Amino acid sequence: MIKGLYDWTMGMADHPRALWVLAVVAFIESSVFPIPPDVIMIPMILAQPSRAWLIAAVALVASVLGGLLGYAIGALAFETIGQPILASLGKADAMAEFNTRFNDLGFWAVLTAGVTPFPYKVITIMSGWTGMSLTTFIATSILARGLRFFILAGLLWKYGAPMRDFIEKRLGLMFTLFVIMLIGGFALLRYL
Repeated sequence: MIKGLYDWTMGMADHPRALWVLAVVAFIESSVFPIPPDVIMIPMILAQPSRAWLIAAVALVASVLGGLLGYAIGALAFETIGQPILASLGKADAMAEFNTRFNDLGFWAVLTAGVTPFPYKVITIMSGWTGMSLTTFIATSILARGLRFFILAGLLWKYGAPMRDFIEKRLGLMFTLFVIMLIGGFALLRYL
C-alpha cells in the first residue's frame, strides 16, 4: 500500500499540471489548508531535479499570495472566518496573548513561521488581525518562504538521487517517521 502511494505521488510529480497543483496547495496552505506544500514539492523535485528552482519559485509566489489571503481574512473577516480557523487549529486561547505581543515581535513571528513547520496560516491571519504593516508582512513572507522553499530545492537538487534511493529502499520506515512527525506536529500545535 505504501509503495503504491509512493509510486502514485512520484507519477503525479511528472504530471503536466503538477506545478498548478503545487501552486494551489501552496496558496491555500497559507490561509486555510493544513498540509504544507513541501509534501508535493519533494516528490516533484526528486522526479525532475532540473526544475527544482522553478518548483521553489512557484511555491514561493503562490504561498505569499495565499499569505495575503490569510492577512485579508485576519484584517477583514477575523470573527467570521479567521477565528474559527484558528480555533480548529487549537490556537483560540493563545490569540489574546499573541495579539499583545505580536506588534513587538511581528517580523520575527512571520519569519519563524515562514521558515519552520509551524502553521504559516496562523501567522498570516494573526498578522492581518493585529494590523501588521502590509509591506513588512509581504517582505518578511517573501524572505521566510523563499528561504524555506529554495533551501529545500537546493538540498534536493544536490542530494536528490541518493535521497530518493534511500527513501525507496526504506519506504516503510520513512512513512512511519513521516506519520510520527505529522502527528507530533499537530499535537504540538494543539498544546502550545
